[in-house]
Amino acid sequence: MSQEKSQRDQDTPAGLMLAISAYGLWGFLPLYMKALSHVSAAEIVAHRVIWSIPIAALVLIVMRRTSALRDAFRNPQMLKMACLTAALISVNWGIYVYSIAIDRVADAALGYYINPLFSMFLGAVLLGERPTGAQKVAIGLAASAVLLLFVMAPTPPWVPLGLTLSWGFYAYFKKSLPIGPNQGFLLEVLILSVPALGYAVYLAANGTGAFLGQSTDTLLLLGCGVVTSVPLMLYANGAKRIRLSTAGILQYIAPTLIFIFAVFAFGEEIDLGRKIAFPMIWMALVIYSVSMVREMRRA
Repeated sequence: MSQEKSQRDQDTPAGLMLAISAYGLWGFLPLYMKALSHVSAAEIVAHRVIWSIPIAALVLIVMRRTSALRDAFRNPQMLKMACLTAALISVNWGIYVYSIAIDRVADAALGYYINPLFSMFLGAVLLGERPTGAQKVAIGLAASAVLLLFVMAPTPPWVPLGLTLSWGFYAYFKKSLPIGPNQGFLLEVLILSVPALGYAVYLAANGTGAFLGQSTDTLLLLGCGVVTSVPLMLYANGAKRIRLSTAGILQYIAPTLIFIFAVFAFGEEIDLGRKIAFPMIWMALVIYSVSMVREMRRA
């Protein structure tokens, strides 16, 4: 147990690589979802669930780790935890997809800027993680920037708040889920597949769904499995190998890319608060990252 706890309290190179890859892929996700902005958020989430199952299942079969999944279905406590993480991630997906459809991508970026601070808060309060002096400075600088963004936001902050709370608690409970990350993800989408399949069948029966309509929409909905499962499994594997607070600071990669696309690809306006806060957040990321690298080298 002490060895496992020690591993959770350290940042490993493999964990950093996996987490950075996941956040980078999430940063480009708005480009994909924008092409589906005319499809309802609920239908997109349903297909994200449905088409993630074969990919996640194939990964487990190749890795020969399906036995843990069978054991999970026989463990009521683990199923309860998986139902909770599944519910949290589905809410997060729904809010995110909807924010893109209504042209509030910058609000989504704001939510993911707040997320790391919430992860650091949970790490300190619930897991006993303690940042160094330089990391505290970085956290304070980032907190000031996010507060500035929050106060000066031109629209009600329900999108960023919803994304922050749903993802922050998902990351915390996912880290505590007593099952391998890949098995945990497949378990989550299998749980969500019941309502997802039911909703997809309902749309097909009523002729109101986009799937099997235009070929472009059908292919994009099929591709939702790849763009959903790959980064989430990379994140799940990486989160097991780095501290929760480190996962939080690395998460600035995704909202920065999202913010860039919101402004330069989707034409959303940059207000004064974002012009001031954006450099502050990047400075916080540099300070924290330098401190983290030095700490890893000493270790």
